[in-house]
Amino acid sequence: MGLRGPGARALRRKPGEPPAAPQEPQKHPWDEPGLSRAERVIRFVESLPVTSGALAGTRFRLRPFQRKMIGRVYKTTRAGRRQVRTAVWSMARKNGKTDLAARLALCHIAGPEAEPRGEVYSAANDRFQAGRTFSEICAIITRTPWLAARVSIRRHSKELEDIEEAGGTGTVYAALSADVGTKHGLSPSFVVYDEYGQAEKPDLYDVLDSAMGARAEPLMMVISTQAARDEAPLSQLIDYGLRVQRGEVDDPSFHLTLFTAPPEADPWERATWKLANPALGDFRSLEDVQRMALQAQRMPSKAASFRNLILNQRVDTTAQFLSAAVWKPCGGAVEVEHLKGRRCYGGLDLSQSRDLTALVLVFEDDDESYDVLPFFWLPADDLREREDTDRVPYVRWAEEGFLQTSPGRTIDPKAVALKIAELHGQYDIEALAYDRWRIEDLRRELDAIGCDVVLVPHGQGFKDMSPSIDVLERLIFEAKIRHGGHPVLTMCASNAKTASDPAGNRKLDKQKSTGRIDGLVAMTMAVGRAASGATARSVYEGDDRPDGLLVI
Repeated sequence: MGLRGPGARALRRKPGEPPAAPQEPQKHPWDEPGLSRAERVIRFVESLPVTSGALAGTRFRLRPFQRKMIGRVYKTTRAGRRQVRTAVWSMARKNGKTDLAARLALCHIAGPEAEPRGEVYSAANDRFQAGRTFSEICAIITRTPWLAARVSIRRHSKELEDIEEAGGTGTVYAALSADVGTKHGLSPSFVVYDEYGQAEKPDLYDVLDSAMGARAEPLMMVISTQAARDEAPLSQLIDYGLRVQRGEVDDPSFHLTLFTAPPEADPWERATWKLANPALGDFRSLEDVQRMALQAQRMPSKAASFRNLILNQRVDTTAQFLSAAVWKPCGGAVEVEHLKGRRCYGGLDLSQSRDLTALVLVFEDDDESYDVLPFFWLPADDLREREDTDRVPYVRWAEEGFLQTSPGRTIDPKAVALKIAELHGQYDIEALAYDRWRIEDLRRELDAIGCDVVLVPHGQGFKDMSPSIDVLERLIFEAKIRHGGHPVLTMCASNAKTASDPAGNRKLDKQKSTGRIDGLVAMTMAVGRAASGATARSVYEGDDRPDGLLVI
């Protein structure tokens, strides 16, 4: 395979043309005699350009806290060897962790820390996060002529090579994520693991860490906001680092820099924010933190995320979504006879064998409020056993008409399809948002009865759920929802917890909620679809396929 990317251009010549005379090695600011190893790294990092924002095109400038972190990690013995093999940097989000990590990765690819035929990797928990460091590295390379002349970029595979024939070191780089292929057979000289706090298992970290034994001075660098739980892989690293700092463990190969607010500190004070955000008021926006603090004070569901993401505290972000204090005021009566003719949207959460199937319709009013009409199904078999397990009165709710039952141990999709067709005939549903689970069974039943309701897929991950959750939360806090006090929907609302990703996006978390939440999931999808006001393809178009698998 031929070389591709900017580095390949330096090797091209016309047929028969003799090779160019060897060029003198380029002199760089970090080549100056007398510099310490850490100083050379700092010189290299500050020689690179800023690639985005108001300062794009200017030279990158390390802040004092960043210089201190680099100085501690790259400190050497009298023999000139770096002692640190594992470095953990943990601070709140948006304090420049990924940007600095990209520059340090380049330092090990083509800078003063590069070794002949080295292997550099950026690791993350998913493909998107793994690609962030790679994208920043590429942006720096393309804006730095001497790097562009010798580093080959392979964007489709997220790989780089510092071409030896172009004066490089032969070092290769790749972006890795925990959710694709095997990582065995690697021999890393430098690894940066981004947002390790979100890792549920240490598998990728362990593979890369154990593979570094063949290198003379390997370095594993972990950068992340804190995890939520003590048992999380990152928490175990941080706790070990704290023991090293206290002198309980003698391990000069392990370094921890931890910016966090103590649990007893006032979370709404600027001085507390500064403890976890060393760049606050600089490139970490003070105004943005103030906005998030105000929201966290007013909305309990965001308080845990604020503590975790902004104060870098070890706090479970699976926060209770709605309290009774905000849900009950929205329990106004729903006047069913006044729903016809209003814009109607729906959300559908089909069940597994023991879950609720939930169908929720929302009707927009002239004042931009919404009336909510929910429907629920459970299998009839073992209904009393389910009642004992969940500790809610399913039998009574079924007798009172709040819950439909279906013979057997699973819900018959035909029963749900018939109800959807009936409601579509009454209210002309503009769009019905759905989770993909068992949707093909429902499509088949809708097709059989000739129901042409518009079906719109709605993902359950952070990307799709977060905007819909924001809409629902705003409507509830502004008392622009009327749910009629429906007991099954109220149960779901009281059980619901949210989880947050590193960017602060939220989703409803069934695994960590205290009971069934299917009704609130359906309601969230419905108001999200109503807010977008978008129409989608009909059920008959049938071209809704799961997302393709992209392998890095």
